[in-house]
Amino acid sequence: MRRLVVIAAVLMWVLPVLGQTKRPFTFQDMMSLKRVAEPVPSPDGKWVLFSAVDVSLEANTKTPHVWAVPAAGGEEREIITAQNADRPRWAPDGKRFLFLSTKEGGSQIWIADFDSSSGTVTGVHKLTSIATEADGPIWSPDGRNILFASNVYPECTDEACNQKKLDESAHTKIKALIFTHLLYRHWNGYKESTSRDLTPGDHDVPPFSLGGQDDYAFSPDGQEVCYTANLDEEEATSTNNDLFIVSVNGGLAKKITDNPASDSTPLYSSDGKYIAYRAQFRPGYESDRFRLMLYERKTGEKKNLTENFDRWVGTFTWAPDSKAIYFSSEDKGEAPVYRLNLPSGVPAELTRGYNDDLAITRDGKTLLFTRMSLLHPNEIYGQAIQEAGVERSANGMGWTAVTHLNDSILSHASMSPAEPFWFTGAENVKVEGFIVKPPNFDPNRKYPVKFLIHGGPQGAWGDDWSYRWNVELFAANGYVVVMINPRGSTGYGQKFVDDINGDWGGRAFEDLMKGLDYAESTYPFIDKDRECALGASYGGYMANWILGHTNRFKCIVSHDGMFNTESAWGTTEELWFNEWEFKGTPYNNRELYRKWSPHLSATSFKTPTLVIHGQLDYRLDVSEGFQLFTTVQRLKIPSKMLYFPDEGHWILKPQNSQLWYKTVNDWVDQWVGQSHR
Repeated sequence: MRRLVVIAAVLMWVLPVLGQTKRPFTFQDMMSLKRVAEPVPSPDGKWVLFSAVDVSLEANTKTPHVWAVPAAGGEEREIITAQNADRPRWAPDGKRFLFLSTKEGGSQIWIADFDSSSGTVTGVHKLTSIATEADGPIWSPDGRNILFASNVYPECTDEACNQKKLDESAHTKIKALIFTHLLYRHWNGYKESTSRDLTPGDHDVPPFSLGGQDDYAFSPDGQEVCYTANLDEEEATSTNNDLFIVSVNGGLAKKITDNPASDSTPLYSSDGKYIAYRAQFRPGYESDRFRLMLYERKTGEKKNLTENFDRWVGTFTWAPDSKAIYFSSEDKGEAPVYRLNLPSGVPAELTRGYNDDLAITRDGKTLLFTRMSLLHPNEIYGQAIQEAGVERSANGMGWTAVTHLNDSILSHASMSPAEPFWFTGAENVKVEGFIVKPPNFDPNRKYPVKFLIHGGPQGAWGDDWSYRWNVELFAANGYVVVMINPRGSTGYGQKFVDDINGDWGGRAFEDLMKGLDYAESTYPFIDKDRECALGASYGGYMANWILGHTNRFKCIVSHDGMFNTESAWGTTEELWFNEWEFKGTPYNNRELYRKWSPHLSATSFKTPTLVIHGQLDYRLDVSEGFQLFTTVQRLKIPSKMLYFPDEGHWILKPQNSQLWYKTVNDWVDQWVGQSHR
């Protein structure tokens, strides 16, 4: 099946508790937190809707619910209690909002009637009953249409055909699939080869995404849709996403970008004159710099607004008067918010912290966004805006917390902030690292180290929250956590990112080792004889590389890591990634693949290793984990493998996550814990 866009007509921080004894943060604490999503301000500016996910460890479920909170701050209220509810979006009149729910017939669009005077829902009804389900809905500015995505069969032209195909698939005894082109599976699933399909053809519209801003938008008059699509013949080797516009009534779509690399996340200005979007310029490189672009609808002229801004543009939103764009961007372990005045302003930093999911009230007076840190997960914050920039609020920092859903739980936990440090890495380049101390830290003690290596490799550690690799949980049982952002990390300029291309075990490995050297020599409480290296994805690759290139660690944890670069190429789905990073294929540039393949250093392996992999990981096939485990077992190296038949690249199910943390922490304790003091 493929993904397409369709359209349907429609009639402050945690405050310490005085006298309270805090305890280390626990896995149960983490599962009790509500996972807050993006803010959605009401048209009248009085309310903010958002979804928050509740986790049940006992039921092994994650359930979203829709909440409302006064935009000026106040008590949050769950406003749809009879069913799960996600992704709320207002109707233009503010009297209704749509949301997604799986209550009946899978993921479908529902409508809630809203009383703005009381902030309550007065009724709900189901809107869609699509056999292939609905996702990502947005309401048109004129209130007449809803745009959403659905996974359909490319040969089908109507709902009846899709329903028939689904029924046949459900009842057949044959589960075999026939593939005729690449990208036949993606991330963690295979593609089986009274609404209007706006994007016909055998292509995913919008392209696959792991989250972030929508890849489609309505024009202000509600008569046009701009969407993202990759129409290249071989999608598995292409990052050539383009922007297309099409009438809401269907018809021939018009391509408005001609960049051979990625153009995505279109968003119309309120005055209808422009479409802002993000672009990368190097074909095949998913980690090229994301620029903020401007397309003038009348002339077709395109303008690069951030060519001199050496950071990636993240989530962005228009000011209601169309005179400025606000965006977030990673910078040195944070994601500040910037304002760019049009037509040719320079990005001005408004607030630091780790921010995302920007939205502005219709009157243009308040900027809303989510903020997280190492000490707390997402909450919604607000910031007063004035024409010249941003007002300062009473706290002197320009922002106020709008939601406080997790304050109570976190107030009982003893957690430590990330402390940054800088050192000289490979080729005398300055590199940043972070250290996190354990609860009840005693500077006169010696502590074992968990040395975390991030994935990507184009990613970064910073002052942000993670449920999958939670730093506070790693520190909670008496460990110092050290994290380095080596070459390839984001937030330090594009050259820093590019320095890992074709050099996976080179500069980055040297940066990591020099960073740990610096930490050992700078912080006397680190016990350098009790250190364990842990990494996932690229971090898993680097854990495997470390296994063959140093014996300084007492143990290693390798999660979803590349072990054999040649076999990884043949079993992955997004071939553009491997072919960019290793500058070709194994049959036309085998030397580079072999140069950086951890499996060829197996004769040097000595360190006890925990291998973790998921069967449904199609980014790095489970065979990579099996190859590593086979190798360390044959070498008689102490080792263990944690295998998840029902997980992909990420461990997402609550009980699986609990087992993951227990297995990882037990493994580290076994080799460097208190018994080894």
